Amino acid sequence: QVPLIESGGGLVQTGDSLSLSCTAAGRTINMYSMAWFRQTPGKEREFVASMPWSGGNTQYADSVRGRFTFLKDNAKNTIYLQMNSLKPEDTATYFCAATTGLPLYSDAERPDEYDYWGPGAQVTVSS
Repeated sequence: QVPLIESGGGLVQTGDSLSLSCTAAGRTINMYSMAWFRQTPGKEREFVASMPWSGGNTQYADSVRGRFTFLKDNAKNTIYLQMNSLKPEDTATYFCAATTGLPLYSDAERPDEYDYWGPGAQVTVSS
């Protein structure tokens, strides 16, 4: 098990910024490929961004590229999702995920490639 805990969600206005964090308690996250997904009620979990443990390129969904940034602090065993220029359509529950595997490209965007999940953090963007 890899306990993952997200924090930093909240209610913001269109155009605002917000940063989410995800901490892996008692684990060394540089051994894991990490990702962010989001989900709204009635819809499937949607890929947001991922970073492989190999240190390769970070991947972003087209809908967030240029606005969101995936950051990692190995010393704190924490990943971050810096979200800028937020839009109402970014409203969702955001989840961090981890796997010891190395999903790349289209595989990295699949929720079933990840073994461990946090409970989620709600982000609401008002218009």
